[in-house]
Amino acid sequence: MLSRPVFLNIFKIKLPLPGIVSFLHRVSGVLLVIAIPGIIWLLGKSLASSQDFDVISDLLHNSILIKLIMALVLWSLVHHILTGIRFLLIDAGLSLDKQANFYSSLLLIAVSISALLFFVIRVLV
Repeated sequence: MLSRPVFLNIFKIKLPLPGIVSFLHRVSGVLLVIAIPGIIWLLGKSLASSQDFDVISDLLHNSILIKLIMALVLWSLVHHILTGIRFLLIDAGLSLDKQANFYSSLLLIAVSISALLFFVIRVLV
């Protein structure tokens, strides 16, 4: 009989890079699901009247916190889509060896971080 660990300390587990990408894929999916009600509310409010549109527009342009949240949601969208495409390619039989998985994960992280930096710079300036 195999002995199973009773307590797993998640901070002591060293995931390989493809595991980190997979974890971030789940995190980005959760962030997108959490953001949906807020985005729908903002859209509905902005379409209600021209005064509400002006209020929402001022909120989105003047609040640093809202801008950072927008950048995080945009990063989540880019990362989730690119990781999903990567997983579809893996399911199709591409990138089956460890080295190809590592390099595709590295490329995905580089593109994802670049997109985040682009969004933060573009949104904050």
